[in-house]
Amino acid sequence: MKTINDFNFNNKKALIRVDFNVPLDDNFNVTDDTRIQSAKPTIIKILEDGGSCILMSHLGRPKGVQDEFSLRHIVNKIEDIIGVEVAFVNNCIGEDAERAAANLKPGTILLLENLRFHSEETSGDKDFAEKLSKLGDIYVNDAFGTAHRAHASTTIVAEFFPENKCFGNLLAKEIESIKKVMEDGEKPVLAVLGGAKVSSKITIIENILDKVDHLIIGGGMTYTFIKAQGGKVGDSICEDDKMELALDILKQAEAKNVKIHLPVDVLAANDFSNGADTRVVDVTAIPDGWQGLDCGPKSKANFHEVVMQCKTILWNGPLGVFEMENFANGTIELGNSIAEATKNGAFSLVGGGDSVAAVKQFGFEHKVSYVSTGGGAMLESLEGKTLPGIAAILD
Repeated sequence: MKTINDFNFNNKKALIRVDFNVPLDDNFNVTDDTRIQSAKPTIIKILEDGGSCILMSHLGRPKGVQDEFSLRHIVNKIEDIIGVEVAFVNNCIGEDAERAAANLKPGTILLLENLRFHSEETSGDKDFAEKLSKLGDIYVNDAFGTAHRAHASTTIVAEFFPENKCFGNLLAKEIESIKKVMEDGEKPVLAVLGGAKVSSKITIIENILDKVDHLIIGGGMTYTFIKAQGGKVGDSICEDDKMELALDILKQAEAKNVKIHLPVDVLAANDFSNGADTRVVDVTAIPDGWQGLDCGPKSKANFHEVVMQCKTILWNGPLGVFEMENFANGTIELGNSIAEATKNGAFSLVGGGDSVAAVKQFGFEHKVSYVSTGGGAMLESLEGKTLPGIAAILD
């Protein structure tokens, strides 16, 4: 696996695919700069080598050229974070872009305009990729968040750099972290899967059953498993058409000697709102008109015990409706348990949009081993799929 550490960028122009698809407020201020911060080590390494950086990214899902999706809005934020002046060019291909790239001096940065202003980016157009390739000497992919897309800048462009292509620091870390869980994890290995639906996690569950020793299932998925086993789930979210599948997963786990841990009690509410009446009930006896919105105290204690005995932990999905303060405690307590296990030497990887959001919201970001930057890419990796953006560098 070639990374930026295998290259000396002295007097080289690095064409870097970054993921600067960051949220902006109404005044075009960046409200979460995590993705820019994550790209900083790669950019700094290249600049310190005596190279220059040509940054290419998308922002949002524009239909043609739309000013609100222009990357010029984030130039100042990039400068603040990297500490280097950033030149901007109002296209990513063509004469202006080529001239700006050609004039780039060592130690400087050029940001190209939004790749998705051209439909050829998302269609994976080879001619468009070739035009991008003319701008740099070495291609660096550091955008895990788009590695599952076979777009021109994430995958196709690599064909034009047969010897001079590598992973950036961020993407290499993502690959290593997933490998650490899925292949090299010190046992016992635990996966915590939360979220609303079994259907969205089927392929992940089936893929990881060969790799884990323990599986905690929480969130809305719980109730499909409980009802399938004859429990009463009241008005809780439940996929009736997936109950047979849930039973099959339990059988597969038993056959593979994987211990599945489901909540034994839940915090139920008589309405889907933060101000609803609540009560703790047995997970198999939720009354009609009530719905489980978080795991209960016995479940939290059980899960803590499981987490503390494991050496490798994957967390994908919250244990309750953490967006509502009254139903966030299960997710917070799980975060505390994983943070404690990490402090004691376990390796913990957090991935997937909701769990990453929870980790940031409740201050666990620096208390776990690694927080993935890619939602869809992370999920596809856990499903065992080869991501095109990664395969293109490995070819």
